Amino acid sequence: MWLAIGKTVVAAVLISFVSWLSGKKTGLAGFITALPLTTLLALAFSHLQWGDSEQSVEYAKSVFVAIPVSLLFFVPFLFAQKFSLNFWSCYSIGIFLLGVGYFIHSYIVKAV
Repeated sequence: MWLAIGKTVVAAVLISFVSWLSGKKTGLAGFITALPLTTLLALAFSHLQWGDSEQSVEYAKSVFVAIPVSLLFFVPFLFAQKFSLNFWSCYSIGIFLLGVGYFIHSYIVKAV
């Protein structure tokens, strides 16, 4: 019970801090967001909770494959000005591309 509460508090504080920081220092907030902080926390929390090294290694491999695939979300933002896309269009297309990315991820993880 306390582990779940602790995990929630740490994650909430981290997300709240970075979202606050994005209004003050956008570059720093972007850099912190790009760090694998979520992955570091999730891997440690998962291993603490389950204590299974093999499962933790498989989890880390899945994350390794997912990171470049998840960048598909940002592709529409790169082309926003060129195609006159507003934020919600970019966001929606990015979510769709993440769905496509999930299938790419599944295929690669099975192959590795």
